[in-house]
Formats: sequence, C-alpha cells, structure tokens
Amino acid sequence: MDSILTCNNLSKSYGFMLALSSVNLAIPKGRVVGLLGPNGSGKTTFIKIAAGLLTPSAGNIFVDSKPVSVDTKRIVSYLPDRTYFSKSIRVKECLELFADFYQDFDMERAMQLLKDHQISTDAKMKQLSKGMQEKVQLALVMSRRAKLYLLDEPIGGVDPAARDYILHTIVANIHPESTILISTHLIADVENILDDVIFLKSGSIVLHDSVDNIRNQRNSSVDALFREVFAYA
Repeated sequence: MDSILTCNNLSKSYGFMLALSSVNLAIPKGRVVGLLGPNGSGKTTFIKIAAGLLTPSAGNIFVDSKPVSVDTKRIVSYLPDRTYFSKSIRVKECLELFADFYQDFDMERAMQLLKDHQISTDAKMKQLSKGMQEKVQLALVMSRRAKLYLLDEPIGGVDPAARDYILHTIVANIHPESTILISTHLIADVENILDDVIFLKSGSIVLHDSVDNIRNQRNSSVDALFREVFAYA
C-alpha cells in the first residue's frame, strides 16, 4: 500500500527538551488517522514538521515520497490548533486570501460549508464565537483539494453539540484517495470516523494499528485502550 507520509528516526528537540524521539512511521493513502496522546506528547510538533513549519533536529520526513518542502506544501492542507486570522478581517476576505494563495482551493465548496454552518461571509472574525471562528478555518482547510490534511485539535475548542457536525464536515469533504491526520485527545468523539490510530507518548510512538484490529483482536474500543495506555501519562 502506497504511503502519503513516512518518517525515519525523526526527532525534534527544544533546547534540552526532547519533543519527538526517533519516530518511524508510514501512513497509507486514503485513510483517516488519529494522532492520539495527552497534551505535551508531541502531537503538534509532529504535525508542524509534516506541514513544513518546523525543521527536525534529526531524521527525515517525506510527504508523497518527497522531502517536506515548498513542493509538499502544495498538496498539504493544514489546520493549526488556534485561530490565526486578524479579528478585524471579514470572512469573505479570508475566502479571497485562500483563493489567491492556493490553486486547489474550491470556492464553491467553501461557500456551501459556510452556509451549512450559517456563517455570513460579511461577518468580521471578531463578531464570531471561538467555535464559529474555528468552523471558518475548517471550511477553508477542507475546501482545498489536498492529498494530505493535517488537522491539529479540530474539535478542541468547540462545544460537544458542534463536534459531531464538524467531524461530519471533515469526513464528507474528503476525496477517497486523500488522507486525514487528526491530532486530538478527545478520543471518544473521533473514534467512529478513524481507520487507524497512532498513540504518541512522550515523543515516541507506543502503538500504530487499525481501529478494526483494536476492536477485533484486543476486544477493546480505542477510547478504552487509550485510557489503559495513558493511565499514568
């Protein structure tokens, strides 16, 4: 099976703190993958390296068989764990920025997603709740025709009632050959949409398996196994 993302002995240090430690990984194309771990486990660092925003301290990482670079950024759609648009910008200006910056941006799809979320394109970001701001960013990110979507805590800042709708938006708008990597610690909320899971603990992978194997061979839900593995994390 072809891989969309691979890394070999990938490590990242911040001074004396080791955020990632010799990570070896291959993520197949066409999967929805959960990057799961408690806060501080290295999830955001890994996603930022894959997105080309951080440089590894050691090892290497490839997206679609190419070293992470400007070229790979063209096929990666990245959702950060916090909003980054100016509070004074209007939603329609956000749309225009994405349309100008990304050749694969689908304006029609973005407009429909915003309509589904009942978000006016005339609204300023500061007029929207934190959850609505995150929905705007999600609509923009999922409206790119990317090969790899990197979503860092996409449901972390929204109320439980909105989580199912956001997850539905994610799954309903992915091309069958694209891959989604979702970083989160809200396991029970995302479990039903995942094909595979990666457990990251103190910068190291302690489990990489399919959800089907966990349920059939371990006779466990992903959430229950996560609680067992990270009981003392």
